[in-house]
Amino acid sequence: MKPARLSVKLGVTITAMSAVLVLLMAAFALAAIWRQLDIQARDGLTDKMAQVQHSLAEGSASIADIVLHPHNLRDQIIGHDNLTLVIMDSANPRKRLLTLGDQESTELPIPDPGSPVLEFQEVRSAEGHETLMAYQLMRLKSGQPILVMLTLDRKSDYTLLSAYVKSTLIALPLILLLVGGCAWWLVHRGLKPLRALSQVAESVSARDLSQRMKVQGLPEELSDLAHAVNFMLHRLDSDVQQLAQFSDDLAHELRTPMNNLMGTAQVTLSRERAPQEYRQVLESCTEELERLSRMVSQMLFLASVSQPSAPLTFSDVALHEEAARVAELFAVTADEKALSIALRGEATVSGDKLMIQRAISNLLSNAIRHGTSGSTVTLELSATADEVTLAVANTGEDIESRHLPHLFERFYRVNPGHARQQGGTGLGLAIVRSIMSLHEGRVTVESEPGRLTTFGLVFPRLA
Repeated sequence: MKPARLSVKLGVTITAMSAVLVLLMAAFALAAIWRQLDIQARDGLTDKMAQVQHSLAEGSASIADIVLHPHNLRDQIIGHDNLTLVIMDSANPRKRLLTLGDQESTELPIPDPGSPVLEFQEVRSAEGHETLMAYQLMRLKSGQPILVMLTLDRKSDYTLLSAYVKSTLIALPLILLLVGGCAWWLVHRGLKPLRALSQVAESVSARDLSQRMKVQGLPEELSDLAHAVNFMLHRLDSDVQQLAQFSDDLAHELRTPMNNLMGTAQVTLSRERAPQEYRQVLESCTEELERLSRMVSQMLFLASVSQPSAPLTFSDVALHEEAARVAELFAVTADEKALSIALRGEATVSGDKLMIQRAISNLLSNAIRHGTSGSTVTLELSATADEVTLAVANTGEDIESRHLPHLFERFYRVNPGHARQQGGTGLGLAIVRSIMSLHEGRVTVESEPGRLTTFGLVFPRLA
């Protein structure tokens, strides 16, 4: 079964809710109308009973006056076809003295009031109509008590309510159709940005990630969605471009040593040579292969750091101890260049110990490789309220400011020829940046002409 469209689901839901709301409002209105009609009926009977009482008190001295001269009482109900006036004596069994109006009321029950207070009773007539009866004990001029009953046939009230219910039931389908149509149109129009999102998604491919959603004029919820989609596309575009650039750089970096190896082998095999020459060629090829091996190893490590297959488990790491271990490993290399290594400060961060060692090792290796003979390479730890910094500084070749923003890119070299001679692969600083990203930190670089070049590992401070 094909799933229903979201616009249809929302339209049907709104229509159903509207139906329930209209029915509740109609029921409330019906109850309010009936209550108002009941209040008006009781008030009307109360006023009419007061008029009857006044007429009896002023014009009827005895029961005979009521029977022989009923015109005053007839004037009270004339023109009111739904009213019936019945007067009885107070003796038991009560005797009907006068009846004015609807004769069907003769079959109504005769009440037995216990006090001269106006009371009401709801009964049904012979035809089944709801009838409201007011009754009260009254006294004539002579002081003789009588029972006065005034009934109101509420057939017209029920006719009014029936007409209201019928008109409501007739109008309800039309109202629901109108509400459903408007709801569907509004929902269809409101979902227009989602259709635009679908079009953008259909046009996105690995070759074209430039599509973006328009965010102007969108509701807040859809605006957040559009921003999230645009941000996702921006990251994908950046990653794809970075991957393409990395592939190009990798092909370039591998082509040079491969061409060197192939050219050397072809030249060597072009004629017979002495064993010593073959040995020299093999040693040269071995050095180039070792550089290729280092490059591949670093590429694999960089890939594992950039996209770790599992979440890393961090622990407290004493930076002074790890920096001291790395400095001890490079002590012999530093002695060969007549360099000294100085370590100052204490700090603790949260991270992966081996990765932090790798980051410090890459920075210290670069500092020794490019340091001036006889100078000192300094590793200094410092901390602020929010951050912990490990700075590696050396005195050596200046780095022009135009190179600083690109130093941490893969295969980027300030002096490509010199770097290859020293055995560099162009991946060390890129690895450092990836390691710091995993630790939610960053790596910085500053170079003062003629003075120090300082690389810094900046970690977030432990909570």
